[in-house]
Amino acid sequence: MTFRARLDAEARAAGFVATGVCRPDAIPDAGVRLRQYLDDGNHGQMSWMGERVAWRGDPSALWPEARSVVMLAHSYSPPHDPLGDLDRPERGAISVYAQGRDYHHVVKKALKRVARWLVAEERCDVKVFVDTAPVMEKPLAQAAGLGWQGKHTNLLGRGFGNWVFLGAIFTTLNLTPDAPEAERCGSCRKCLDVCPTDAFPAPFQLDARRCISYLTIEHRGPVEADLRPGLGNRIYGCDDCLAVCPWNKFAVAASDLRYHGPHRAPPLAELAALDDAGFRARFSGSPIKRIGRDRMVRNVCYAIGNSGAKRLEPAVQALCDDADAAVADAARWAVARL
Repeated sequence: MTFRARLDAEARAAGFVATGVCRPDAIPDAGVRLRQYLDDGNHGQMSWMGERVAWRGDPSALWPEARSVVMLAHSYSPPHDPLGDLDRPERGAISVYAQGRDYHHVVKKALKRVARWLVAEERCDVKVFVDTAPVMEKPLAQAAGLGWQGKHTNLLGRGFGNWVFLGAIFTTLNLTPDAPEAERCGSCRKCLDVCPTDAFPAPFQLDARRCISYLTIEHRGPVEADLRPGLGNRIYGCDDCLAVCPWNKFAVAASDLRYHGPHRAPPLAELAALDDAGFRARFSGSPIKRIGRDRMVRNVCYAIGNSGAKRLEPAVQALCDDADAAVADAARWAVARL
């Protein structure tokens, strides 16, 4: 086999569903687009997006010695329709990616396997990245031919839909780049129309300040009152725009069964009763752990307020004087709604 065929085979053996190669300088417009996004304030409280803008906008500045970027996609396709959990108002809807093991650990382990193979084969230097460094994975993945950023701004591909995590291997190895993928959304706007909080001001544009994933995960303090009803029972993230994408007819099974873990649709009453220690114990090893007890319980209060389930009122009544001001505010709002 050619070197590239062997690389693809090694990536598949490590659990990746797609592999592509691009140059570090393959996304020259990314920096300009990022700065415009920040200038418009669409990033909300995610101040980290404004840090190291030069690195984010120009991957070649992140590691000047790199000559190629290997982009890889790891599937976490759900075995069920995640929109079905929205019809269970006394349970919390959790984004598919966070229902099991933290993807950072799973994908990084697989990336390191491929990276070690590269080093052994070609004696090159490598660096691996999984969503924790200033790397704009989605534009790089499109430049590497994996897929394109859809109207919902997420990456999707003809061979795997949009249920994928992205990983990057920067290397000093000079690999032949793949042709970039073209956008293939056509006239479809299902992802835009399904959004409960109108977070897309236009196709291919996302205002994070209205996005449920941002509001339930990144946003600190109370959520604006007019947005709370749109949260429904979503307590960590939102999959609506991903779930309705027609390209998911090509979705492949999840690369690792640990993605399908124990955190699908837990009872809201149980979560409302969590203290800090209970929260950390329940979500150990999960990406949910990073938002902390207070933000999770705040989200749970909004979900209970939206549930219409009067029998859940005692669960939020007990939180009306919570030590966290945002939790207390959310609990009082929920009591009033019920």
